[in-house]
Amino acid sequence: MSHSDVLSPMPDSGDRRSSRRSILKWAGAAAASAAVFGVDVPGLKLAEAFAQTGAVDLGGGDVGVLNYAYALEQLEAAFYTQVVASPYEGMSGYERSVLRDIRDHEIAHRAFFAKALGRNRIPNLTPNFSAVDFGSRRSVLTTASTFEDLGVSAYNGGGQAIKNPAYLAAAGSIVSVEARHAAVLRDLIQPLSSNFAGYDVVNFSGLDVARPPSQVLMAAAPFIATPITATQLP
Repeated sequence: MSHSDVLSPMPDSGDRRSSRRSILKWAGAAAASAAVFGVDVPGLKLAEAFAQTGAVDLGGGDVGVLNYAYALEQLEAAFYTQVVASPYEGMSGYERSVLRDIRDHEIAHRAFFAKALGRNRIPNLTPNFSAVDFGSRRSVLTTASTFEDLGVSAYNGGGQAIKNPAYLAAAGSIVSVEARHAAVLRDLIQPLSSNFAGYDVVNFSGLDVARPPSQVLMAAAPFIATPITATQLP
């Protein structure tokens, strides 16, 4: 897909969903290409720290911010993998395609951060999806929408702490993909409405919500069984 395809006039309702899925695929490929920035960064070997304490501290500086994003991408990748593996009742072909695309994007994001962090990455986290009814469309899409909105606000809030320009550029590419996910999920829940950019996520100045790590991790905690601390993050 070329940039001109993305900027073409909005199709009618019959073609709109197919076009949106194509845009999601294009965005995922752009985010995956950001992996060229992946290098091993200096800092605490967090896997070793986990083995000693039983809890995961994300670390500080760029290491901490990247591990923060990596933790969230682990959660999302695990969630969508389960969603696609066990489709809810009545899942349409279009919904299956969208959710599969999002799964692939989140897996690519997870791989990017794993490569960028190298030996400094946190261990694999154990998700806790006991509150999600994977057989229910409403439960799955509501949870997915919550994850994506939270992810966008996390990147918006955490990006200011990134010092390495290459990592900041990659984070900017990834957050735009997360925002596409958030929009299409909101449209699945309320088709053809203005909810894709509701006032709960975009303010009257046209700015998206930004949340600090402390708020994001508190919201995500019920879905992650592994204890996480962020004592070195702002």
